[in-house]
Amino acid sequence: MRTSWLYSSLVLLTVSMACSPKPAAPPPSGAAAGRKVDAATAGSVAGKVTFTGTPPAAETVKMSSDPACTPNGSPTQPTNAVLVDAAGEVQNAFVYVKTGLDPAYTFDVPTEPVEFYQRGCRYEPRVFGVLAGQPIDIVNDDDTLHNVHALPKSNLEFNKSEPYKGARMKQTFTVSETMVRFKCDVHPWMNAYVGVLTHPFYAVTGPDGSFALKGLPPGTYTIEAWHERFGTQTQQVTVADKQAQTVSFAFASAGK
Repeated sequence: MRTSWLYSSLVLLTVSMACSPKPAAPPPSGAAAGRKVDAATAGSVAGKVTFTGTPPAAETVKMSSDPACTPNGSPTQPTNAVLVDAAGEVQNAFVYVKTGLDPAYTFDVPTEPVEFYQRGCRYEPRVFGVLAGQPIDIVNDDDTLHNVHALPKSNLEFNKSEPYKGARMKQTFTVSETMVRFKCDVHPWMNAYVGVLTHPFYAVTGPDGSFALKGLPPGTYTIEAWHERFGTQTQQVTVADKQAQTVSFAFASAGK
């Protein structure tokens, strides 16, 4: 009798397990669960960043401390800290949605790394953006020692060397922060900045000062333009269904 009861119990347990729903498979790496932007109603914000008045003079630095940094023999080289053309158009401004995005929206984090070079004893690009969790592939493209010293306030600081051409490492910032400065302690003129965000609505202005934030869901947003020398400006803009809005930013002084 006891054997019959045990057999019946095992049969019922087996049937119960077979009929139970299987646990859901975990999402693929980088995929985010949550509200997604409806492409059918998404709009955009585009515009320009300019400098009014006389553009500031181009900056130069002396690189004679390391002969590998001056292959053409000239110890004084221009920097790309301030790039303003004759029309006042500002390059390398970081423009992004600062506030207003519904936190219910989530975005897949790219697994493809952003490439960040040490080239000609400068960082390239000087200004860029990533999503929190997206890898940054840092590459030494010079025949000299560099070190990469990141100086975040919210993320973890790191300071690592790349002693030879072709050396590379991957680093990741995990929380939103604008902006994070990079410097090279070996070559003090080397600086770069990265904006770390939890959404993809950011851009770096090109040589003509233009930017575009595409695929924005309808809403009211604060848009910020940041420049390492000129500081920040913000504007509020409302984007309706499928609407293409324009905003412009005009800096007038070189104060931080």
